[in-house]
Amino acid sequence: MNYIISIINPDSLSILMDLCNQLDLPLSITMAGRGTAVQSMLDLLGIESNERRIVFTVANEEKTKKLIQAQKRHMHIGVPGHGIVIAVPIKSVGGGKTVAFLNGKTDNAAYTPSLNYAHELIIAVCSQGCTDMVMNAARAAGARGGTVLHGKGTGAKGAPKFYNITIAQEKEMILIVAAASQKAAIMQSILKKAGPDSKAGTIVFSLPTTQVAGFALLDNQDET
Repeated sequence: MNYIISIINPDSLSILMDLCNQLDLPLSITMAGRGTAVQSMLDLLGIESNERRIVFTVANEEKTKKLIQAQKRHMHIGVPGHGIVIAVPIKSVGGGKTVAFLNGKTDNAAYTPSLNYAHELIIAVCSQGCTDMVMNAARAAGARGGTVLHGKGTGAKGAPKFYNITIAQEKEMILIVAAASQKAAIMQSILKKAGPDSKAGTIVFSLPTTQVAGFALLDNQDET
């Protein structure tokens, strides 16, 4: 079972919602975000805006493959500028009824995850306005790009600081997908150049992914 993160152009949102409905996926959440591509790259690809929509969906392995294949077919995922898709494996689910619900069934069900993955989703949380600092560090270690979500920490007032970070301040969350072999170098570069002791105050961690689409060098998924 996967937590699927689709990062798409705003005008493709209705298409993705239709695809989710066709596959009878029971849970979809949409958020606003923006890409990190520099203006020269946007001009090269003929993209007018960095604005993105991030859609979170839960699906089993079969429906994950069908959804990603449908996104490639109907939304041109894989063509530069049309978006990316990341499937993050779910390690555990709270209760057999929840497992059944997420699989479109009524009876209790069990779930056992796989633990061998070729790609990772790097998540960097930094202070507002420091996205370029983090992405420059990531690109120096081979990252191809990222997507930014804007948010605010929810730590209680008076909560202790973590290094230089006040938990309840404006935050940027940057999502970067990389081959597992590149993950350590990218994270180390971010920590060295934009880590907790820097102005960015970045916390960085990673999650495994089962499938990705929309990355020219990583789109080697089985199309069957």
